[in-house]
Amino acid sequence: MKVIFAPYPILEMLSSRRSYISFAVFSFLLVACQPQAEKVNATPRFHDLPVKASNVPLVYEDTTLPVYQRMISRLDSFYAVQVRGGFNGSVLIGNEGKVIYERYFGLARRESHQPLGPYSSSQLASISKTFTGAAVLYLHQHNYLNINDPVSEYLDGFPYKGITIKMLLNHRSGLPDYQKWDKRLVKNPQVPLTNDQVVDAFVRYKPALESRPDTRFKYCNSNYALLASIIEQATGLPYNDFMERYIFAPLGMQHTFVHKTPAPLPQGATYNYKHNWARWENNFADGVVGDKGIYSTVRDMYRWDQSFYQDKLLNNETLEMAYGPCSFEKPGIKNYGLGWRMLCYPSGNKIIYHNGWWHGNNTVFYRFIKDNLTFIVLGNKYNNAIYRQAKVLYSIVKDVPVEDGFDEEE
Repeated sequence: MKVIFAPYPILEMLSSRRSYISFAVFSFLLVACQPQAEKVNATPRFHDLPVKASNVPLVYEDTTLPVYQRMISRLDSFYAVQVRGGFNGSVLIGNEGKVIYERYFGLARRESHQPLGPYSSSQLASISKTFTGAAVLYLHQHNYLNINDPVSEYLDGFPYKGITIKMLLNHRSGLPDYQKWDKRLVKNPQVPLTNDQVVDAFVRYKPALESRPDTRFKYCNSNYALLASIIEQATGLPYNDFMERYIFAPLGMQHTFVHKTPAPLPQGATYNYKHNWARWENNFADGVVGDKGIYSTVRDMYRWDQSFYQDKLLNNETLEMAYGPCSFEKPGIKNYGLGWRMLCYPSGNKIIYHNGWWHGNNTVFYRFIKDNLTFIVLGNKYNNAIYRQAKVLYSIVKDVPVEDGFDEEE
């Protein structure tokens, strides 16, 4: 508030009680009549926003019917081949809100012969971006931030003008990927960085942009690491606490959590392995979250999927933002929304999905939103054939030839 000093003659009025009252009234009117101070920041702060989401129960289809038994037999045969080829992971297929196939193949931890099961939480890798993106949109929906705001309004000292939160969400910021930084920015590649250190490196060293903001799409992990920091700044909560309180717990995702290296993993979580079962060593990027770092199960992931059909977290208007618009800046059907990869067809149909890869974790999350059909595959032993499974799964579930299924344009 601007301070207004009373002129000297008025001070003489203080000699009596009446004069003092007159002075007080005069001073109040004098201040009230001054022009209002300039607004500093209109962005509302996060003050115990009520939890809006609610539990998403799992529902199972009656798969004893002959049509399902034939489908399950074909799926089991397909995965028998995949396992012989090195696949180790968890699989769930949901159709119209009901689980129609759920299997666990192999080990969560080879050293102790711990098998994979319904409560084996696996590193989602880049599928974590779907949570970070949705969290930002949730805050936008409730007016705790605006995705069109400059990043510099939330991260002090952020040196790149013209980059907005939305450009982080849709990978159009032009920022370099922190995972590819050299020793100038990463002093010890074996010591995990934190999100704060990533922000500090951008502020301190100002690594060059790879393109002007909002001129082209380029997938970049830095974007989602920064978004995690923006969530913290907007809410005053650590990223992992916000995710647990406002997303995981309300939706009933009891085996989903954010993990920050070097903290030990909970007992039920999976280790990740190279193709030969050697453990994958951590590096400097393992301590950063937002772009990765969320562990979950296939059951919890189906709750996550179904929450979008049930208006549990994001309303329809916000979902439309998340799923588009499709830019078509390059020929073909591949696009990226706000936290989601998309296959956008000329017919207007969309497949919403995200894959992930971090160390030995290969993950797949396909959502055929027109049919409410979902494929979730979480692998913890490196096997890039996982990314080719969706087309075969679609052909089996829909009972069509693979070539007549959906076009990925690989």
